[in-house]
Amino acid sequence: MRQSVVYQRIFQEGKQEGKKEEALFIVLRQLKYVYGELPRKIVNRIEGLSTQQLEDLAEDSWEFSELADLETWLGYPRE
Repeated sequence: MRQSVVYQRIFQEGKQEGKKEEALFIVLRQLKYVYGELPRKIVNRIEGLSTQQLEDLAEDSWEFSELADLETWLGYPRE
């Protein structure tokens, strides 16, 4: 059964989903440590990112100096 194509596809999808959840957890924790509780609109936007985007955000966020930098990175216009 473990050798079936269906099993392998489901297994790979599960691994990818787990990787995304872990990346999301790390990014949100890192940002919360720096900026405190994040606005819900930002959390929602971050939750919608792909795994690669989450990994990029984790790296890029070290260069942010204020929450507005995160908003810009996420595509929000500066107000």
